[in-house]
Amino acid sequence: MDRKLLDLLVCPATRQPLLKASAEQLQRLNAAIGACTVSDLDGQAVTGPQAEALVTKDGKTIYRIDDGIPVLLPESGIATATITGWAA
Repeated sequence: MDRKLLDLLVCPATRQPLLKASAEQLQRLNAAIGACTVSDLDGQAVTGPQAEALVTKDGKTIYRIDDGIPVLLPESGIATATITGWAA
């Protein structure tokens, strides 16, 4: 993702800056997705591993990136509290 674009993006719910998820964060997210323990804030199960994601500055919400496009709908966020071992 282009750094200039990333600098402009904010969480649609809290207006916090968004950061690219680290490799370790993606690994934990994908492990939780594989264990079928992740759902978005709308209650829909999250399926399929994520190659990229954005995380709020406080580390509480993840937004997926689909085909290079950030999905910044509040209901599509994933609460990190539901992911075992999440490190902000």
